Amino acid sequence: MKHRRVATLTLLAALTALAVAYFAQDVMQLAPCPLCLLERWPYRIAAVLAVLALMARPAGARVLLAMAAIVMFGDILIAGVHVGVESGWWPSPLPECNAMLVPGAPLPMVPAIPCDRPVMLIPHVPISMALMDFCYALVFTLLLLSHVMRKPRRFK
Repeated sequence: MKHRRVATLTLLAALTALAVAYFAQDVMQLAPCPLCLLERWPYRIAAVLAVLALMARPAGARVLLAMAAIVMFGDILIAGVHVGVESGWWPSPLPECNAMLVPGAPLPMVPAIPCDRPVMLIPHVPISMALMDFCYALVFTLLLLSHVMRKPRRFK
C-alpha cells in the first residue's frame, strides 16, 4: 500500500512542477528559453511512470519509481547545466541558445529569451527558475531514492 502513496506523491510533485512552469509562462508571461523547455520533459516522464506505478503491484511499482528517480536525476543535470549557463560558467550546449545572426546567412532559430539570462519567478528575489528547478529536482530525487533504496518489508 505504501507504494501507492509514494506513487501518488511522485505524480503530485511532477504535476506541481509543470503547473508552476506553465503558470509562469502563460499567466506571468515569462518566456521560457530552450533549456527551460528541456527541463520540463523529466517531469512529464516521471508523471507517466508514477501513473504506471499506481497501477502496478508493489515490486513493479518499486522499479517504476526507481526509473522516475533516474529520470529526475537527468533533470538535476539539465538544471545544473542551465544554472551554469546563466552564471556564465560555460555556453549552452543547445545550438538554438547560441544562435548568432550572420549578415547574408539564413536566419537561425533565435530563442525568445536567451538561455544565459536568468528568469526570476519572484521579483527582487535573486533565485532563477533554473536554480529553483535544480533544488526542487534534487529534493524530489533524494526523496524518491530514499523510498526505493529501503529494504522492502516481507509480511508473514
